[in-house]
Amino acid sequence: MDVMWGAESGAVRWVQGWGSWLEPFMQAVTALGSKALFVALLPLLFWSVHAGLGARLSLVLLGSATVNSVAKALLYAPRPYWYDPGIRPLSTESTFGAPSGHAQLSVTFWGYLAAQSARRAVWAGAAVLIALVCLSRLYLGVHFFSDITLGLALGALLLWAALRYEDALLRRWRALSLPVRLLLAVAASAVPVGLVAAYQAVLRAGWSVPEEWAGAVPPDVTGEALAHTGALGGALLGAVAGFTVLDRRGWYSASGSLITRAARYVTGITGVLLILAVARLALPDTAGAAGEYAVYLLVSLWAALGAPELFVRLRMADRPDGDRAGAQA
Repeated sequence: MDVMWGAESGAVRWVQGWGSWLEPFMQAVTALGSKALFVALLPLLFWSVHAGLGARLSLVLLGSATVNSVAKALLYAPRPYWYDPGIRPLSTESTFGAPSGHAQLSVTFWGYLAAQSARRAVWAGAAVLIALVCLSRLYLGVHFFSDITLGLALGALLLWAALRYEDALLRRWRALSLPVRLLLAVAASAVPVGLVAAYQAVLRAGWSVPEEWAGAVPPDVTGEALAHTGALGGALLGAVAGFTVLDRRGWYSASGSLITRAARYVTGITGVLLILAVARLALPDTAGAAGEYAVYLLVSLWAALGAPELFVRLRMADRPDGDRAGAQA
């Protein structure tokens, strides 16, 4: 791997050599593939635009992010600026490098939306946006070409699987009893965290930063990898369980006036911020993966179930008729 990373370091330095005038543009572009943007957009879509589409895309993206986090935690690949001190760290990251999360999640998110649109212009726009996000990660010095290639491949595979099998999986999921569905959700969220924890404890016990990594590696990169997977595991459980119970209760509609839609988003995001604030005050800094799991379980449960139920009770939303998590807004 050192030979490959060494060769790719030169390519990253070449991209960075295009000029510092590109940095503001690249910083803006990279945000279009960031988790922070998706965290803001998914509730907006689910609460205020189209509940069915928002729920499906949330699960697809959370699944993709979880796969990415596990892959990063298993591969232990460096960031370019960790490996080569000649590469400028125009952005810094606390987790391992491969596969690129920005590349993978951009394909999953923007590709899914383009597929729902089924318009060539939208597909073309999504492709351009994904390409720019990938280029920005090279320019900022946080990914090798191989990281991005692997991220694109995983994102495309998961996107294909979601589009191919989501309807069949939803039908089978609804055919199960509620207790079975909730138990399966718990298992699905616990497996990634357990896998990473076992891998670190058994196969990577005593690991230390290689001498060849001359850059500024975060002091607890393995702990960050486990905590990140824990956060996604909790978010995945909260989303699956929340959507399942909401569906059982009759779902809800994201339709309404512009003012009503905006009020729902403000109310929902306020709840998210309150949960995060209280959790950060209540949990010690040493809570680790378990603490991250609990925090994002609560946030995701609020977003998927608590907020919609509150909207219905406050008459900010109604229960729809028909296919609740499918075509209904």
